[in-house]
This record gives sequence, C-alpha cells and structure tokens, in this order.
Amino acid sequence: MSRPREFDVDKVLNQSMEVFWAKGYKATSFEDLTNKTHVKKQSLYGVFQDKRSLFLKALALYRAQNLDSLRELVDRGGAPTEILDTVKSASLCLKNEDSRNGCLMVNTALEFGMSDEEVTKEVEKMFSDVQLVLEEVISKGQAIGEITTRYTSKELGAFLANALRGTRILEKTGVPVEQIETILNTSFGLIKK
Repeated sequence: MSRPREFDVDKVLNQSMEVFWAKGYKATSFEDLTNKTHVKKQSLYGVFQDKRSLFLKALALYRAQNLDSLRELVDRGGAPTEILDTVKSASLCLKNEDSRNGCLMVNTALEFGMSDEEVTKEVEKMFSDVQLVLEEVISKGQAIGEITTRYTSKELGAFLANALRGTRILEKTGVPVEQIETILNTSFGLIKK
C-alpha cells in the first residue's frame, strides 16, 4: 500500500513553474526545486517522474494561466479596439517581479529552439492560442470598421502576437519600459482604421 501524498500537487507545480521561469530548464537543479517546494526529491519523482516531466507540466500550467487571463480580458467586453487596448495595457504592466523573468514560453523557445518535440509543441500551443484570441477580436473589429481590412485577421493576429512576444524578449534583456511601450503603441496603432 502506497503512502498518501503529503503535499499539495497544484501548489508544488506552481512553485516549480516559478523556479523554471526564473532560472530556465537547464539551469534548474532538483535542489532548486526541492528548496522552493520543500518537498523531497523522491516525493517529487513519485508524482512527476523526472525533471523534464515536471517542466512539461509547468509549461502547460503557465499556458493555461496566461490564456485564462487573456480570455478574461477579452470576455469583459467592449469595442474590439478597446479590448486590444486593454490587452496592450496589460502587457505594459512591467513593474512586477514576473516581468524580470520575461515570458516562460518565450524563454523556453529561446532555450530549446526545436531540440525537444514535446517542449516545442507546448510553446507552439501557447503562441497559437494567443494568436487565435487576437484574431477573434480583430475579426470583430474588422466587421464593424474599427480595424483595417488591408490584411486578414489571421495576418494581423500574427503581427500583434509577434509584437507581444518580441517585447517579452526586450523586457528580459532590460530594455527601458518606455521603448517597449512605444513598440506596443505603434504595433497596436497600425491596425486601427
């Protein structure tokens, strides 16, 4: 008979995500994870098998949390351009600890490139899901004449998603907030009629 779990799996997963986010996958040791979670290595292995499996679950959690936040912004309603302005403003909230870490998915894409198929799939899901949400808002804006129809909603969604990812890289490298704000204001402004 196995022993009952003595820790909150969701809490430990969230804490592990924070470690990977701050340090990256390769630089994170199991000691880092056990120090943050206060769970012994054997117990972590018992639930998550290994560091890579834990990392993949952390990526999925990060994706879910971020998409929930984005969907919440979109579902508040308003005109499509107002929704996009809210998304842009939320992206400019750079004065918290998370901003120094950049975006876990962007960091992971830069760290792994295409070297791990499962990691790449998780990163691509995040990028694709964000783009689809933006496309949805843009399409509604195009239908009512608020957003240019010079390009398709798919093209504009890809453009804005790329601008958001790009600013996360800049953010991580210490580019001043004012420069990031200029880039986002320009990118979001270019699609309006």
